Amino acid sequence: MPRGSNLERVSAFNQAVVLDLVRRSEAGMSRVELIGATGLSTQTVSNIARRLLDLGLILESGKVHVPQGKPRTTLTIDPKSRYAVGAHLDPSMLTFVLLDLAGTVVHRKHLPVEAVAGPEETVARIAAAIEELISETDIPRARVLGVGIAAPGPIEFDQGAVVGPPMLTGWERVELRESLGKATGFPVFLDKDSAAAAHAELWVRDNRSDQNFAFVYLGSGVGAAVVMNGEVVRGSSNNVGEIGHFSTGDGGRLCGCGRTGCLGVSVMPVRLVNDAVSKGVLHGPVDTADLRQVTDHFHKLASLADAGDGKACALLHEAAGRLARAVEDVANLLDVDGIVFGGPSWPPIGNHYLEVLHAALANRLAMGMIHKVELLGSALGEDITAVGAACIVLDHLLAPRSGGLMLE
Repeated sequence: MPRGSNLERVSAFNQAVVLDLVRRSEAGMSRVELIGATGLSTQTVSNIARRLLDLGLILESGKVHVPQGKPRTTLTIDPKSRYAVGAHLDPSMLTFVLLDLAGTVVHRKHLPVEAVAGPEETVARIAAAIEELISETDIPRARVLGVGIAAPGPIEFDQGAVVGPPMLTGWERVELRESLGKATGFPVFLDKDSAAAAHAELWVRDNRSDQNFAFVYLGSGVGAAVVMNGEVVRGSSNNVGEIGHFSTGDGGRLCGCGRTGCLGVSVMPVRLVNDAVSKGVLHGPVDTADLRQVTDHFHKLASLADAGDGKACALLHEAAGRLARAVEDVANLLDVDGIVFGGPSWPPIGNHYLEVLHAALANRLAMGMIHKVELLGSALGEDITAVGAACIVLDHLLAPRSGGLMLE
């Protein structure tokens, strides 16, 4: 049944609305502009601005002269006032970023996963890397709001646990949020890698509201996230986007589920590298258990395709064609304005895939007869998931979320 809200939560929500508008305005906003944009009263905006100034989150950065009346004081975000750490646990790589309040990466780190053994040692290594990340920037630890960590799904969101992610041996059920929180002393936020990437995409867009898109995530595996009206859709267990077993049509590779042509086995880098070796496109053998080696060979395959190698192009185009069939189902089911592609494995092959996707889907999307469905690659690069994990920290603590208004 519908639940109400209380004045404290409304106040916090209004404050987040004002802060988010100031952060997203490149030139800053005056109090008068904030009143017009939020619909809040003059007194409410004035009180919120004073609180944000006292907290050091915003600055009075100058005056704007208007045709009538007194000059208006411009409010801008102070990016150096707060920071967030983002970590991405991928089967092939640990990635860390430190974001300022404006969402800019001020420092980053990459570590190979094979350098650590199992969950306990991995958590210790992550905690040590986070401390190094902060200390190397000379940023006061007190200014760090928390740590966001993105991991392969599925996850138990409420318990902060990773549950049997593929290609991570020994991770049957690991309470990652609690263990990392104890190891670092920071608040920790855990989310799926695809959801984190979608958060990153939201943070770099100018208009947060009225945004409807699906994010197709390509890393060591494949996943998706859904954004409706500017918020990431969660589902009953917070595991929306498990698309690895979507059908890509007849034929294709045999999947572990017993069927052929599942999306996951059709586009996973390890499968494409194996095919490239078997067809003589790449020199083998390749140790498929060494995902860093797989990643290196995947980049070599993409480079060969960039250079015009026919066999390399054929492999990538076949994979992109199968991806298009799954994307068609996603787009028609969700009725979104666009599909964004990204993740660690996207940058090397993005141009090849988009060429095939545009051609394959030009006349196939049912919603295309009603409105344009945009297909585009994310501009955030290979570190998008770690950036998104840090954005989740900023999102939870600073951004307006309608769910925060509901009583528990």
